[in-house]
Amino acid sequence: MNPIRLKAIVRKEFYHLIRDYRSLYLAFAIPLLLIILFGYALSLDVDLIKTVVADYDKTPLSRELTEKLGASTYFDIVAAIDSSKQVSDYLDTEKASVAVIVPPDFMKRIKAGREAQLQVIIDGSDPVFAGAVRGYVNAFVEAYNSRLLASFLNRQGMALIHPPVDGRVRVWFNEDLESRNFIIPGLIAIIIMIVGAMLTALVIAREFEAGTMETIKSLPVSAGELLLGKAIPYFFITLANVLIAMLLGQVLFGITLKGSFWLMLAGTSLYLICALSLGLLISTAAKSQLMANQAAVMITYLPSLLLSNFVFPIINMPALLQYFTYLVPARYYIDILAGVYLRSTGLSYLGHDMAVLGGMGTLMIVLNYILLKKEGL
Repeated sequence: MNPIRLKAIVRKEFYHLIRDYRSLYLAFAIPLLLIILFGYALSLDVDLIKTVVADYDKTPLSRELTEKLGASTYFDIVAAIDSSKQVSDYLDTEKASVAVIVPPDFMKRIKAGREAQLQVIIDGSDPVFAGAVRGYVNAFVEAYNSRLLASFLNRQGMALIHPPVDGRVRVWFNEDLESRNFIIPGLIAIIIMIVGAMLTALVIAREFEAGTMETIKSLPVSAGELLLGKAIPYFFITLANVLIAMLLGQVLFGITLKGSFWLMLAGTSLYLICALSLGLLISTAAKSQLMANQAAVMITYLPSLLLSNFVFPIINMPALLQYFTYLVPARYYIDILAGVYLRSTGLSYLGHDMAVLGGMGTLMIVLNYILLKKEGL
């Protein structure tokens, strides 16, 4: 490999990027918008659930139930309605997601030592949201039952019976259970695919469309020099985007690395090589910028977003699709990001993911080289 020819190809690609301001816009503006929009708008946390209450009992005990429900950080009582018939109006128009109906004999049945039914209606349009809400409702009712039982035993002069199992839950790695602590680092994988793979998917296809590929074939340039020369500018541009994303995550959202920065950089470099190699492979095979752009979205961006354990848990996917996720490089990089950002794990744990990314990158480089050799380079 001749360093002079390699330098010339790298310089040519840098000059093209500087002249084409739209590519620079895609390279820097979109990742910035992704961090801000996903960081502030996308949240998997469920809180301040809009709730309406229909209290038919109107006793001190039912009012206490309503007050404790409203005091919870998970429920926000937006209205106290007079009839259960109004529930459908609130749920249909999305003015509320939960309706609680207290029966007229609520306090009477509790004072008599009998079971009092409490009707809770949940909007199940979003099953994930509804499942979380149901868990919160069950936890609230259980806590309220415990309080009533303690009060009853106290009035009877009896000691509170402690349950045989006292489960003490402690959360590791993401103690506050904030979804943005996982979403913001995961965005780095998406940014790399957008900037690295989708931009490089156009570089060789552009040469074919412009007719300059024939000129390149006549030059004393090898396939390896062309690939490396085309990839180097985008490697540094994408790496700069990653560092900007890390800085924004720390400044705007207080998300910092718990693990080694150099381990993060090594994993990022391997994943970036995979992204650039995949983009160049698409570009060489497509030979058309339009086709390459569409293929890049389908092959790089969408699998990285949907099949990487970033937004949707792989364990909940069908078995066949779970096997397919092993072909998605973002799956392994998301694991590296979680390791260095949340778990502070080292190379002994993340070494497998990095080895797989290195193998994938090597395979795609070889395929690129073979395709370019077939084109006459």
